[in-house]
Amino acid sequence: MLRWTDPAATPDALRPCVATFGNFDGVHRGHRVVIGTLLAEAKARGLPAVAVTFDPHPIQVLHPERAPELISPGSLHEQLLEETGIDGLVVVPFTVDYAQQSPEEFILSTFVTGLGVKALIVGADTKGFGRGYTGDVDLIRELGQRHGFDVVVVPDQGNAARWSSSAARERLREGDVAGAAEILGRPHRVVGVVVHGFHRGRELGYPTANLERRSRGVVPADGVYAGWFTRLDLPPDHPDHRLPAAISVGTNPTFDGTERTVEAYCLDRTDLDLYGETVAVDFVEHLRPTLRFDSIEELLDAMAGDVVAAHAVLDHRV
Repeated sequence: MLRWTDPAATPDALRPCVATFGNFDGVHRGHRVVIGTLLAEAKARGLPAVAVTFDPHPIQVLHPERAPELISPGSLHEQLLEETGIDGLVVVPFTVDYAQQSPEEFILSTFVTGLGVKALIVGADTKGFGRGYTGDVDLIRELGQRHGFDVVVVPDQGNAARWSSSAARERLREGDVAGAAEILGRPHRVVGVVVHGFHRGRELGYPTANLERRSRGVVPADGVYAGWFTRLDLPPDHPDHRLPAAISVGTNPTFDGTERTVEAYCLDRTDLDLYGETVAVDFVEHLRPTLRFDSIEELLDAMAGDVVAAHAVLDHRV
């Protein structure tokens, strides 16, 4: 996948093309249907498939006071898009000045002039782009007729409700990581570097990897979860690349903690030296809420139960 930041600098090999645009936060199942349509249309026309996205998220620039925490920020976001199989990704630097383009200027400069688009793939809910938030699907159709590109509109996707980034965030805020995975099409992932904590887990016989406070990705509600611990610095074929884990999110109330942390215990492993490694934690299922225990013995009993419960969830999964 080629990556660039200015549609006017599109490589000759990728224009003309079939294209789509959006924030794609989380690259959830609805996004993947749009991108799947993009890939199918591109293949049918013998053209490359290109996605246009923005960094930072437009709401972070225009309304920072209500900007959402991103499900898949930065490099994680781009990795998820690359995995879809697109040929090119335009990551446009989003600024207040950039936002002053009219909706028509945005479509023409980005897709007609920049990408030489032959077909533009959009979701049925595409709206609110350009100055005044007035751009919508009807305008795109009109511009397609005037400037010679096709417009393919993908209907809203979902089971009981439309799959959306907002819905996935809400599930994560509730600790419903299984519900979030239903929307995302995969377990939710948080990425960070392993740092030193208070070493209480090791003293108790359950050494945990503590993720740095500024980890990438929405941290679910406080609780204990079953999930996967992936050591991103190891090659995928290494036997310790991906390990089953019990994951704790919270402030460690038994020890009167005040700082919210994410820490993972790799099941049945006490031999791992993980400090300084970049790791990914994938949340599969909520096991129990965070609790305050009256004694270390009660805490140890609960942790032993967490290991059993995590095994029950993960042992039959690949």
